[in-house]
Amino acid sequence: MSISIPDWEKRFRAPRVGLPEWAQDAPERSLFVSNATGTFELYAWDRTTGEQRQVTDRPKGTSDGTLTPDGEWVWWFADTDGDEFGVWQRQPFGGGPDEVAVPGLPASYPAGLALGRDGTAVVGRSTDEDGTTIHVARPGSEPVEIYRHAESGGVGDLSEDGTLIVIEHTEHGDAMHSSLRVVLLDGSTVTELDDSRGGTVELGLECLGFAPVAGDTRLLAAHQRRGRWEPFIWDVATGEETALGIDLPGDVGAEWYPDGSALLVAHSYRARSELFRYELGSGELTRLDTPAGSVSGATARPDGTVEFLWSSAALPQVVRSTTGETVLEAPGLAAPDSVPVEDAWVKGPGGTVHALVQKPEGTGPFPTVFEIHGGPAWHDSDAFAAGPAAWVDHGFAVVRVNYRGSTGYGRDWTDALKHRVGLIELEDIAAVREWAIDSGLADPAKLVLAGGSWGGFLTLLGMGTQPEAWAVGLAAVPVADYVAAYEDEMEALKALDRTLFGGSPEEVPERFEASSPITYVGKVRAPVYISAGLNDPRCPIRQIDNYAGQLEELGKVHEVYRYDAGHGSLVVDERIKQLRLELAFVERHLGG
Repeated sequence: MSISIPDWEKRFRAPRVGLPEWAQDAPERSLFVSNATGTFELYAWDRTTGEQRQVTDRPKGTSDGTLTPDGEWVWWFADTDGDEFGVWQRQPFGGGPDEVAVPGLPASYPAGLALGRDGTAVVGRSTDEDGTTIHVARPGSEPVEIYRHAESGGVGDLSEDGTLIVIEHTEHGDAMHSSLRVVLLDGSTVTELDDSRGGTVELGLECLGFAPVAGDTRLLAAHQRRGRWEPFIWDVATGEETALGIDLPGDVGAEWYPDGSALLVAHSYRARSELFRYELGSGELTRLDTPAGSVSGATARPDGTVEFLWSSAALPQVVRSTTGETVLEAPGLAAPDSVPVEDAWVKGPGGTVHALVQKPEGTGPFPTVFEIHGGPAWHDSDAFAAGPAAWVDHGFAVVRVNYRGSTGYGRDWTDALKHRVGLIELEDIAAVREWAIDSGLADPAKLVLAGGSWGGFLTLLGMGTQPEAWAVGLAAVPVADYVAAYEDEMEALKALDRTLFGGSPEEVPERFEASSPITYVGKVRAPVYISAGLNDPRCPIRQIDNYAGQLEELGKVHEVYRYDAGHGSLVVDERIKQLRLELAFVERHLGG
């Protein structure tokens, strides 16, 4: 007897493929991520023969890997059960045993990687003891440390001829706004660029990559000088900066075309994205043919075509080409479509808030899930997501809020949440909640606040600071006790927290107390469901146990599900199990 699988589960089980990365000097060799086995792993793809080979096979999955420029090796990061702490390993492209890629480097959190044509590797590391360190490993030699600093940073890029390294750093103490330093392979400084002026101005820089031409000292970078991210070219040999004639309203990113004559431009605006080609010689900007929705990755091929990973809220992800062809498809079950997303623009206390709404069939008011994104420097977009689609299948409206702190709406919007961390975001969510009720979309008695990571933090904080507003809370891998989280989290996140709060818990205890969900645990009224990874370095388990213990002592209705992974899971069955548990929890406490 066959068992019918519901559409919501099919969306999780349907095999997916990521955007293929290709080797610079062997473009017929590619690497991509897929969940074809039920776990996300790395796959090597020889485009000449069509052969695809699974590279990694680990119980908890693998997602971080790259190819050497010659395409001979696959590098992949080996952590332990999702804890993000480990070493780089490598495997021949055609298959063979794994080996430690850089012997002599102890385990760490990764902080960037750049691989040169001659076999040189520039490896960024982060540990609680050492802060950020960067090492150069030449073929046949022991790795040499060329950089060390207590604040967060990492490897930006290695020049085409392998002589220059870009370091993105926050030595000035502002973890949200990086500066750039160019060094030689011995670590000696060539030049620097610091828009933050020593941390006194909230302006950041981002390394986008050296020109793909040997001996070319042009670096493609991005700045925030006009209130949003925009690319520019910085000649690190002469110091000359070249502004680009790209006048688009949203955030703009870019990468080089392989011959260095043009840029592939990615424009993100109002939760959608599009691609352009920018000619460096003439300044001509030409829009590439991509459907309405979201491009979550793109790469320019040597033949001038562009491959991109596209989806919309209604249509699943697909790897497409500007030739009109589908580049890569996963075999087997296809993910069912969902419903389109609608835009809502709501007046909030800090400006207009953009929300994305999906509705089930019928007329409202609907039970409604406010699905809050993580980050916080991220944003929800018109892109396919199996979780929200599952709630719609079960008769819920889904509202996703790009609160202050979200990217894609200008630098001021992203930077607005400092010091009153979490509370500012919840003000925006409250404004959208009132709109949803007043418009007839949402049933005020059946509102679910949900989210993962930073969204999980906002969920628990909202359950305590807005107890009358929500009927159920669903928090995945959340910050629950902020002081304990700070004590246990990875060093790079400590730096981010110091930037957000204006200091450490010892320096600004009142700010951490005001923004910590455990401060308000006694005011929680609605049932709370929490899922947590036992090996999570970002939202560690001890601080979640502290919060859950308080719920238990106070007799609050709650459930906690702990699973053996890190900050989320790469195993499809585990993702399905977690959503099924959330659905069942809501059904018990809201009704079918």
